[in-house]
Parts: sequence; C-alpha cells; structure tokens
Amino acid sequence: MNIQQIRNATLVVEYAGKRFLVDPMLAEKGTYPPFPNSPRQDQKNPLVGLPSSIDNIIQNIDAVIVTHLHLDHWDDAAKEALPKEIKLFAQNEDDATEIRNAGFQNVEVLTEDTVFEGIQLMKTKGEHGRGEILKLAGLVCGVVFKHPDEKTLYIAGDTIWYDAVHEVINTSKPEIIVVNAGDNQFNEGGSLVMGKEDVFEVYNAAPNSKIIAVHMEAVNHWGLSREELKSFINEKGMTSSVLVPDDGEFYEF
Repeated sequence: MNIQQIRNATLVVEYAGKRFLVDPMLAEKGTYPPFPNSPRQDQKNPLVGLPSSIDNIIQNIDAVIVTHLHLDHWDDAAKEALPKEIKLFAQNEDDATEIRNAGFQNVEVLTEDTVFEGIQLMKTKGEHGRGEILKLAGLVCGVVFKHPDEKTLYIAGDTIWYDAVHEVINTSKPEIIVVNAGDNQFNEGGSLVMGKEDVFEVYNAAPNSKIIAVHMEAVNHWGLSREELKSFINEKGMTSSVLVPDDGEFYEF
C-alpha cells in the first residue's frame, strides 16, 4: 500500500490496486473563516495550501471515504472538484443523504462488512472529544481496510483514545494505523481528537504497528505541532514506530 498525506485529514490511499481519497478538504489556503471560539481567530482556513493541484490529487481515484461532514473533512471545493458519479462511502444514512443532495449519485453507507472491489472496509466507532463537547461534535467513524495481499490498515478518524479504539486494535490487529493527532480544541471543552498522550496509548496498544500522525497544523484550532509531537515521540522512544508526515509526503508498506 501507499499512503500519502495531503493536508489535515485528507489522504490518498493506494490499497490492493485501488486509490481511495479520504476526507477531502481541497480548498485553497485561507478560503474559509476560522472555526469560532478557538485559537488563531486572525487566521483563515485552511492555514496552508495543498501540496499539489486538485486535479493531480483526485486523478484516478476509485472511491472516496468521508468519515463525517465537518468542513475540514468534506468541503465545497471537494464537492465541486469530484465527479458526481464517483463511488463515495459515508458513515451513516444522514450523511449519505446530505452528500446525495450535493449531487453525488453513487453513495453507500459503510458497515462492518462493506466490500469494494474485493477490499473489506469495516466501519469503526469514534468519539470526537470527551464529555459535553461530544453533543456538539456529532457522530464520526473510522475504517479498517483488509485484503489478502495487503497489510491491515486502520484509519481511526476524528477520535480520541478510548475503549472502542483499543478494541479495534485488539480485534483487527492493524499493522498500519493512521491517527488524527493535532489535539484540536475550542476554547472550552478539551481535545476533539488525539493529542500526544493518546498517540502514546495507541503505541502501547500496538507497539509493532506503524502509526502515522496526521490532521496537524492545517486548521486554526490545532493544539499540537509536528515538532512538539516529534519531540515527545523521541522522548518516549517511539521513533521507529510513529511517523509524522509533512503535507505531500507518502509512505509505502
């Protein structure tokens, strides 16, 4: 497989001969206002540009996976750029309906036993924060990829570390794990996604897996920088296991 970090949570995953686009936020730098009630109110989203052209990013994509509909995972630029007949997976019927209302004609709801072109796609649970903030953050999902010719891949999505993530690791035994680890926060309510301690929990649960930390430094409410995470990884002795890609960087497994 080949996993390319595009920006924020946006990935291009080549897996068992198919190309997946995950959580596409494709707008130009500074297109949208900052998320309210959060740091960096003087900076518009996205904070950084794409590492290559939209046409290059979406070229030869076989399917799109949208883990939830927040702007930094599914934006107007993606809706405009993607062909309306492309295969698209959503987390539930509500999201699928909204995506269909944007003109997309081939939308399927992920389940625990979805199969696409011989690839098993297993929807996983996530919690987009802790406590009261969950009511505002809404439902999210992750996905596990399985195929006889590939290592098992777990894209955790916008979730903190909690028991359901641990259960996915224990049951699916993924060799590759992608975590959204920017420790994004509003001014109140705590972490919305994983921070460095959550990454450490993932490492402890899966010490032999490769962990890729994404969703970093791209939207105004980020709380953990790449450099701080890299320093923590070094301090905890995780350098051989945890990868922190720059935008545009890719890995082959």
